[in-house]
Amino acid sequence: MSTITLLTDFGLKDGNVGVMKGVIWGITPDVHIADLSHHISPQNVPEAALVLKRAAPYFPDGTVHVVVVDPGVGTERRPIAAQLGTHYFVGPDNGAVTMLLEHIEAEGLPISFIHLNKPPYWLPEVSSVFHGRDIFAPAAAHLAAGVTLPELGDPIDDTFRLSLPKPVRTENGYRGQVIHLDHFGNISTNIRREHLAGKTVQNVHLCGVDAGAMVVTFGERPSSELVTLFGSTGNLIVSVVNGNAAHRLDAQVGDLVEVFLKG
Repeated sequence: MSTITLLTDFGLKDGNVGVMKGVIWGITPDVHIADLSHHISPQNVPEAALVLKRAAPYFPDGTVHVVVVDPGVGTERRPIAAQLGTHYFVGPDNGAVTMLLEHIEAEGLPISFIHLNKPPYWLPEVSSVFHGRDIFAPAAAHLAAGVTLPELGDPIDDTFRLSLPKPVRTENGYRGQVIHLDHFGNISTNIRREHLAGKTVQNVHLCGVDAGAMVVTFGERPSSELVTLFGSTGNLIVSVVNGNAAHRLDAQVGDLVEVFLKG
């Protein structure tokens, strides 16, 4: 049985997520639907890209990931679908797939993109403001039901990619950026475990402060203490034990992070 995931900035108040599920089940009633998140910050495509990259690898082969964070809905931006390794993607061509695509490319797995330009696989009427319902949900449902990518549209090789910040090696360590603030107020950076492998962190500087001791678990320090550790996805994070680091430091995505190494 196939699985479709949904990742949007719709929230849950207005019923839009439910409408997309209704469309999908109307085409393929037996498909499993998993909600990755519907609380992506409005129009925040880089945040959607990050969440997709973190979540997608944990789903079974053949999963169809639908991402509808679409500030360009109704414009000339293309609706697309893709095979990314053993998974599939459906959504606007606005870079939401960038991080996952880079991961798939690094693994040397199959990649192909198509322009979703075959109206028989859409709803009969297409709104200029809700392609999630009218194009992406039905296309994903048909894909999960066994329709092939070539049947859904024509091949393309110029899909849009986000320009993502990369950490920079410095004389004393690394310079990076804040890339995400999670539900708990943990501050995630683009400096990863592999950058610091075999090295000893002396301190981490963020938002004008030294960001606490480097620990392995939150439980190593008392409540309200600022700490630095690796998160579950391997990114260096700054946290407050049983508290909210983002609020305490007034951190924002894009803030400078500096890691200083010993020796």
